[in-house]
Amino acid sequence: MGRHQSHIIVLTKDERELLEQNTVSGSWTPREVVRAKILLLADHGGPNPLPDEEIVALLGCSKSAVAFRRKRFAETRSVEDTIFDKARSGRPTIIDGAVDAHITTLACSTPLEGQARWTLRLTQDRLITLEIIDDISHSTVGRALKKEIKPWLNKEWKIAPGEDAAFVCQMERILDVYQRAYDRNHPVVCFDETNKQHIKEVMEVLPVKEGHPRKEDSEYIRAGTSNIFMFFEPLAGFRHVTVTDRRTAVDFADAMKVLVDDLYPSADQITVVLDNLNTHTKASLYKAFSPREAKRIADRLIFEFTPKRGSWLNMAESGVTQT
Repeated sequence: MGRHQSHIIVLTKDERELLEQNTVSGSWTPREVVRAKILLLADHGGPNPLPDEEIVALLGCSKSAVAFRRKRFAETRSVEDTIFDKARSGRPTIIDGAVDAHITTLACSTPLEGQARWTLRLTQDRLITLEIIDDISHSTVGRALKKEIKPWLNKEWKIAPGEDAAFVCQMERILDVYQRAYDRNHPVVCFDETNKQHIKEVMEVLPVKEGHPRKEDSEYIRAGTSNIFMFFEPLAGFRHVTVTDRRTAVDFADAMKVLVDDLYPSADQITVVLDNLNTHTKASLYKAFSPREAKRIADRLIFEFTPKRGSWLNMAESGVTQT
C-alpha cells in the first residue's frame, strides 16, 4: 500500500474526458501527455487511483514529477495550468545537482530505440518528458555535460544495457541523501580512497634564476605508494584525510573507527556515502575488532552505496583525486 499522498486529485467527468481524449489524439506533446496520465492515474474520482510509486513505475517518470503535478493541480484546480507550461521569462535555466546528475546519467545510458546516441536536443526532450525539469534548453544540457562526457562520440563509456533502471534507482537514492537538511546528530559524510605514487628525482632540480625558470628532469624513480582515505561532509564543508601504507579491510575498519570515535564522537548515527569496493562493508569491522567493538562501530554507521559504475556521484571522489 502506498504512503499517504499530500495532495489528493479528484477530476470531474469533463476533465477526465478531456485528458483521456488528448492522451491518444496526438495533439499534445509527449511531456504534456505524461502530465495528463499522471492526473488520470492519481484521480480519486476514478475507479482505481494509484499511489505515486506505481505511477512512477508505469510512466517511467520521477517521483518528484508526480508530486509536482499533484501540488500544481491542488494549487490551481485547473487541468490546463497543470498540463501546460507558463511562458518563459527569457532568463537562463538554473539547474541543481540532482538535474545535473540526471543529465550525466542519460548521456551515459543506452539511447532510445532507433537512436544511435544521445544528442543534446534528444537529452533535452527526454529530461522534460520525464518531468525531471520543467524546461531546459539544449545549450544548458551542453554546459552541464561540459568536457567530461561527449555523447555524440562513439568512444565514450556507457552504462551497460539492462542496467539503466538499477543505476537510476540507486542514483536517486544517493541524490535524496544529499538533499537532506543539515543535522549535526545525523551527518552525511562522503568517503573515498586512492593510491598515490611516490617518486624521487634522478637529477637535481635547478632552482629559478633571473631569466631562467625552475628546471626539472622528466626522468624519475618510483619510490612506493601510499593510500589516502578522505572523509568529506558537504553541508559542513569539512574534510579529513588519513594516509596509510595499505587499503585492506582492516585499514578500512580503522578509518571507520576514526570517523565514529574521533571525527563525530557525539553524532547519533553517521550516513556514509561510498563506492562498491569489496572492503567497504561492515564485515570488515569484524575482521579488525572484537565482535562487541565491531557491533558498537557498525551501529553508528549507515552505508549508502553509489551505483555500480557511478562512483562519480560520490562527492569525495573529486577531492581525493586532487589530493
